[in-house]
Amino acid sequence: MPPFLTANLRWLAAGFLLLFCGCFGQTFVVALSGGAIRRDFGLSDGSFGALYAGVTLAAALALAGLGGLIDRWPAQRVVSLAVGLLAMGAVGLGLSPNLLVLAPSLFLLRLAGQGLMLQTAYTLLGRWFSGERGRAVSLSALGLNAGQACLPLAFVTAAALLGWRGAWLAIASLLVLVALPLAHHLVRRERVPEETARTGPAEGATRAQALADPFLYLLLLAMLPPSFISNTIFFHQVHLAESRGWPPEVLAAAFPPYAAATFVFLLVAGRLVDRFSALALLPLYLVPFGLACLTLGGVGAPWAAFAFMLLYGVTDGISLTLFGALWPEVYGTRHLGAIRGAIVAMMVLGTALGPFLSGLLIDAGMPFAGIVTGMGLYCLGISGVLLLVRRRFLGHLRGRHFAAA
Repeated sequence: MPPFLTANLRWLAAGFLLLFCGCFGQTFVVALSGGAIRRDFGLSDGSFGALYAGVTLAAALALAGLGGLIDRWPAQRVVSLAVGLLAMGAVGLGLSPNLLVLAPSLFLLRLAGQGLMLQTAYTLLGRWFSGERGRAVSLSALGLNAGQACLPLAFVTAAALLGWRGAWLAIASLLVLVALPLAHHLVRRERVPEETARTGPAEGATRAQALADPFLYLLLLAMLPPSFISNTIFFHQVHLAESRGWPPEVLAAAFPPYAAATFVFLLVAGRLVDRFSALALLPLYLVPFGLACLTLGGVGAPWAAFAFMLLYGVTDGISLTLFGALWPEVYGTRHLGAIRGAIVAMMVLGTALGPFLSGLLIDAGMPFAGIVTGMGLYCLGISGVLLLVRRRFLGHLRGRHFAAA
């Protein structure tokens, strides 16, 4: 076992576990019950998209207020809150008799899975590691990679045996009986970073100072596409398969090559971030995803799903590392939980619009292929913008000084 992994196994495993469990509240898992939910509750694509967007927006607003807890509370307390809320959402979804129970259950899944679990994991990793932050984040982010690789097929199998409601009750049991005690054990000891950090002028940035930085919003435009676009596509994956005449298992079957690509580029990106910085990778990482969307939008054969997932895996592997390393690199670790909470809330607000707007467009008769093609053009366009303003952007970052708080 490599020395870095041996010396830091506890903390890397904590990040891995939290990120893996966070998958249960992410769209690629929740959407696997989308067809059954629409059928059982009499919802159209647009109405379910509106409900999903609404609970996601509410979760983003709640996350903005809860994000700073990790800066003030012990890690064990935050982990208990996140896992407990996620389990409550899974139970509620499994037992929901009507929309009055369905909506808050989806809210809890989105708040805890998409929000608090990822927020807590990435903030702890940013605080625990400094000089080798890229490597630490890339290794821990394999938890997301593992979840994306195995959970879709595992959920489909569980739903076939237990029904979709029974599958969610089983998830709740695993969270309470296995994940919670294990996570408690792993995070009870703090790690004090010993490596030489890549320090910068932003080391003392507060949340207010970060939000006042105009370049933050350019960073968000670049960091948003992987989650925004994947949420949109995975949320409407049943519609996509039906419109193309594909078996419903096509996208689920395409997750293994996606997971393999993500695994490779997670590790590659960790090394590159530690060597060159997260900012250096930012203008390039969306190019494969742009090509992936153009392929999925323009090709009707089932192999397009596999090509999309493979190219998406390249971008996603890099983005998972960037998401953990970029914000502490730019804004420091002093108030990282509060800053990341606001950033994640804004990103979740953006991703909520994808399923909602695309659902309305589908109901209005717009082909989903056209929507996907447009998103691919956006990826290539924002990459070009970042390349054009890169020097000015780096000069801006080097020239700022935030007062310590």
